[in-house]
Amino acid sequence: MESFPVINMEKLNGEERGATMELIKDACENWGFFELMNHGIPHEFMDTVERLTKEHYKKCMEERFKDLVATKSLEGVQAEVTDRDWESTFYLRHLPQSNISEVPDLEDEYREVMKEFAKRLEKLAEELLDLLCENLGLEKGYLKKAFNGAKGPNFGTKVSNYPPCPKPDLIKGLRAHTDAGGIILLFQDDKVSGLQLLKDGQWIDVPPMRHSIVINLGDQLEVITNGKYKSILHRVIAQTDGNRMSIASFYNPGSDAVIYPAPALVEKQAEEGKETYPKFVFDDYMKLYAGLKFQAKEPRFEAMKAIETNVTMGPIATA
Repeated sequence: MESFPVINMEKLNGEERGATMELIKDACENWGFFELMNHGIPHEFMDTVERLTKEHYKKCMEERFKDLVATKSLEGVQAEVTDRDWESTFYLRHLPQSNISEVPDLEDEYREVMKEFAKRLEKLAEELLDLLCENLGLEKGYLKKAFNGAKGPNFGTKVSNYPPCPKPDLIKGLRAHTDAGGIILLFQDDKVSGLQLLKDGQWIDVPPMRHSIVINLGDQLEVITNGKYKSILHRVIAQTDGNRMSIASFYNPGSDAVIYPAPALVEKQAEEGKETYPKFVFDDYMKLYAGLKFQAKEPRFEAMKAIETNVTMGPIATA
């Protein structure tokens, strides 16, 4: 079986750049996921993020999870639970405006560290979008501009813990879904596994690797690339042992951003007789996604096509 794509970003700076760009291209076209090593975020800093996240869970969320979710989810259950997940989460918003000072129970040190982490991940996301532009033959900055609404992109983080589960065969840590947005950057536990993606009809483990950042592509990149890149179904399997930490940061289009396939890619693909993806306002897609997250993405695209937004707009301006 093919091995999960791991990209060493240091190799982008030397004679192996071409081969590394080819690896990224293959990962985007055939996996929708890849894992980054040597991405520029210091290891000691990531260790601090991990330590503070785990301390916060233990101090503020573990008991709440046991009281609310654990007892109610599996009480007297014989068949698989399909309407909820075995996870404990909270959300941080970074862009266009941060809510980090308002989130309750966070220690001051944790707030500051997560602010800094978000800045570093935002920079990495924008760097990656430009690498994707290069591979797609789009001008540098195209994807970032495509994501910019009136107030720039949306950027937020979902901090999750997946505690030990007594009946992992009856409930998922997180049910299978594709991500609605743009590009997702995940800092996951390096000891407790659980994240899987669907490839060629098989569920494949995303390997836990110390200090890596896992990247996956959301539905909006599938639309902008007119299906050249795909968002991929993934899920989290509950485990009987270990508490899995997951910090997923979502670099998404602004709410009012108009999303549509890049004209340069449509022209190329029209010759091959490929259908064109719809054009819509990102917020309209998110409203639809909210109720259909755990269902197939194709009907979402069809629904957007049916209400194709009547927005008159020129091409994205270049700098």
